[in-house]
Amino acid sequence: MSDSSDSETPPVAPDEVIDVVLIGGGIMSATLGTLLKEIQPDWRIVVYERLGEVAQESSNAWNNAGTGHAALCELNYMPEGPDGSLDPAKAIAINEQFQQSRQLWSSLVEKGVLDEPSTFINATPHMTFVTGEKDVAYLRKRYEVLKQQPLFAGIEYSEDSRVINQWAPLLMKKRKKGEPFAATRVPSGTDVDFGALTRQLFDDLVEKGAEVVTNREVKKIRRAGDGTWRVVWRNTVGHTPGETRARFVFVGAGGWALKLLQSSRIPEIRGYGVFPIGGQWLKTSNPALVAQHRAKVYSQASVGAPPMSVPHLDTRVVDGQASLLFGPFATFSPKFLKNGKITDIVAQVRPGNILPMLKVAVDNPGLIKYLVGELLKNHARKVDSLRDFMPTARDEDWELLQAGQRAQVMKKDPKKGGVLQFGTEVVTSADGTIAGLLGASPGASTAVSIMLGLLKTCFPDRIDAWEPRLQQLIPSYGHTLNPRPEIAEEVLSETAEALALTA
Repeated sequence: MSDSSDSETPPVAPDEVIDVVLIGGGIMSATLGTLLKEIQPDWRIVVYERLGEVAQESSNAWNNAGTGHAALCELNYMPEGPDGSLDPAKAIAINEQFQQSRQLWSSLVEKGVLDEPSTFINATPHMTFVTGEKDVAYLRKRYEVLKQQPLFAGIEYSEDSRVINQWAPLLMKKRKKGEPFAATRVPSGTDVDFGALTRQLFDDLVEKGAEVVTNREVKKIRRAGDGTWRVVWRNTVGHTPGETRARFVFVGAGGWALKLLQSSRIPEIRGYGVFPIGGQWLKTSNPALVAQHRAKVYSQASVGAPPMSVPHLDTRVVDGQASLLFGPFATFSPKFLKNGKITDIVAQVRPGNILPMLKVAVDNPGLIKYLVGELLKNHARKVDSLRDFMPTARDEDWELLQAGQRAQVMKKDPKKGGVLQFGTEVVTSADGTIAGLLGASPGASTAVSIMLGLLKTCFPDRIDAWEPRLQQLIPSYGHTLNPRPEIAEEVLSETAEALALTA
């Protein structure tokens, strides 16, 4: 992607009103732009990305885990209730959302919009591995609940070291005798290179007439007198200012989205704040180790730790090369993006959000304790954490890799005053002319579902006309799969075939 001066698309005239401006060159903007070009191909779309290339922040392959989040292995989507009960509703909902992503990607592969599936998605079994009697009992109960759900068909459970050794040998080598352990496995899991996927979607948008402009930092968004939006920007190379007027604006700029939505002065953003948390991975490309592990293996977060701390040992496939990642390990930076500013955490403060943010700080001592503990870990101690998964891990085989910045949502709460929210949230103006996405995981995996919801909220007068095309692209659009076992099986089978997903 290049700056507008090198683009074949005519530059935006000062008095021209663009149909759609997308801010941020990540998977969210790419997904929304793709959907809009399919259902309203005559609209003019302009994308502004502040860096020199798209997909360099949260969507970059090394800045996220690449897990196709379908709740197959993530225990935090199905916590145990106070009475010991397990409710699969959230796990099923997230799986439903990921199936919509798979369906859209399948349609785009068949249309030639996306390249060979292996360039962005690969079959990678999803596993959960736990130790200790309490967690083993929990995992067994979880398995009994999920095996009855059509979207979790094929889930396997074992407490047999020989079986688990076949699934993931690195978990079992030199493990202590007598230690209770258990694992589940779903062969239909996936590893996704969201960076490659994002770039391919933007390439197609450009071919269809959209303008993707890099090195363009949006400074603020203001309502014009006629109800349109003034998107005020600066060219980061020549430092020249400018502005673009748009009928609809989407802010998909990661942690930066809060700042831009605040600049728009829409009342819906009042009370929101974000807490930035960085991350690191341990990475190995040692062929002998990579060959022995083909799975994404999640475990239970330590007592008192937040959901983001769930440890996992993952197969990653980036640019056709396989490696292993373990983590994440939390780091701290006041920046909202890896390429953000050290003043970000202070610049967000407003009269309307300071009290909710202070309340979050008071109510989450476990998070502070967790972060301090993480910051004190050196390389050797991080490898010690890996040994809980892989007893034979050696320090010299693993290197530290900096991951992306997460901006966890803080917002007002009528009962508590303020809450820290783990997940994603779309903030939309009352008239639906501007929207932005805040939050983190499982965002990228559920981008299609999130953007479908945005279309319905922001374009209520057009959604009925768009639905026939959306149903062609996403067969389950408007329906859920899990209550319909035969249809669920058919859809899963068809998308697996189209995406060449064979475990």
